[in-house]
Amino acid sequence: MKGNIVPHRRRTAAPTALIAALAIGAAVTASLSGCDVEIAPEAIPAPFSVAPAPSASMGQPAYVCTAVYQILTDGAVRLAGNAPGGEQGLRDTFAAMSAELRTAGAASADAAQREQVAAIATALEQAAKAEDPQAFLDGEFTTIGQKLDGTCP
Repeated sequence: MKGNIVPHRRRTAAPTALIAALAIGAAVTASLSGCDVEIAPEAIPAPFSVAPAPSASMGQPAYVCTAVYQILTDGAVRLAGNAPGGEQGLRDTFAAMSAELRTAGAASADAAQREQVAAIATALEQAAKAEDPQAFLDGEFTTIGQKLDGTCP
C-alpha cells in the first residue's frame, strides 16, 4: 500500500450525503414556491441607530458631522415610514430634525460647520412650513447632507 488510501465506503459517503441534502432542499423549495407571505410594512421595526455618545470630543467637527449625519439618516428612515401620515407626518419629521440639528450644530467648535448645520436646519424648518413638503423630500432633501461635506474632517 502506498500513501493514505481511503476505504471505498468513505469515498462514497460524503457525495451521497451531499446529493441527499440537495434533493431534500429542492423538494422543500418546490413545496414552498407556491406560498405567498405578506407582511405589513408596519410590522417590520425600523432599524435602530446608535447616536454618538457624548465625550470629550463632543464639540469637535468630526463628532458633530457624525451626529448630523446620524440625525439625517434617522430622519430619512422616519420619512420613509411616514407615507400614511401624509403631509403632516412629513412636516412633523422635518421640524423635529431641524430642532435636533440646531442642538448638534451649536456644539461645534468650527464656525463654518455651525453655519452649514444652521443652513441645513433652516432648510428643514422651511420644508416643515412649506405648502408641499413632499416636493422638498423628493428634491433638496436627497442632497442636503452634502452641504456639510466641506466641514467634515
